[in-house]
Amino acid sequence: LNNRQIAEKQFISVNTVKTHVKSIYTKLQVGDRVSAVKKILRS
Repeated sequence: LNNRQIAEKQFISVNTVKTHVKSIYTKLQVGDRVSAVKKILRS
């Protein structure tokens, strides 16, 4: 799902989604969704 689709499904703004996604990337030390998923699946 892209940020807009996530926002619509969760009834939140796109900016809120972007903020949370950025926080997740920082915590996982990755730069994109694919890298985040790979890292999660490896752990």
